[in-house]
Amino acid sequence: MPRTKVSKTKKQTKKTTTRPRTGRPAPRERLAGRPRPSAKRAPAKKARKVKKIEKKEEDIIEKPKEKPQVEKPEKYLEAVGRRKTAVARVRLFTRGEKTILVNNKPYNIYFPTLELQQIIQAPLQKMKCLDKFGVLAMVKGGGYHAQAEAVRHGIARVLILFNFDFRKRLKKAGYLTRDSRMRERKKFGLKRARRAPQWQKR
Repeated sequence: MPRTKVSKTKKQTKKTTTRPRTGRPAPRERLAGRPRPSAKRAPAKKARKVKKIEKKEEDIIEKPKEKPQVEKPEKYLEAVGRRKTAVARVRLFTRGEKTILVNNKPYNIYFPTLELQQIIQAPLQKMKCLDKFGVLAMVKGGGYHAQAEAVRHGIARVLILFNFDFRKRLKKAGYLTRDSRMRERKKFGLKRARRAPQWQKR
């Protein structure tokens, strides 16, 4: 059969602009319920004016910075003395106060007995220079007597660094010898190093 031409009407020629059906509403429908933004816009922020600072010639020329004055440390001689388990680090000052300090305390306060004080003074009195030097000793370990002898050993050693001619007299007095005598360790099966338990016949 011959095909008959169907005349297209204006309604048929118009393209349908239907959006696909989805869960979301159309953009116009979404905005329908919201209030419209006000026509007035917020006033634009004014640009800050940058002030040009004119530098004077005096400011441009850099002034030399003054260096902080640092006090120079005092010069000293140092030696180490030992006795038993006591270790003393002794410093000898030729300038400043002529005192003897042990662990930042006067030696007559740190060592209360006269015997211990005389032990510390011995090498200085031997060389007749008790009031000529300042002594600072940092000592640790051992008891009071061992610490006093360790300080004496350190003072005798540091006096030799100051003047090597002192060696002969200090050596003869016995202040330079490192006394190696130590407490003997305890043995198993005995009370002390050599003390055995009392023996019973029956």
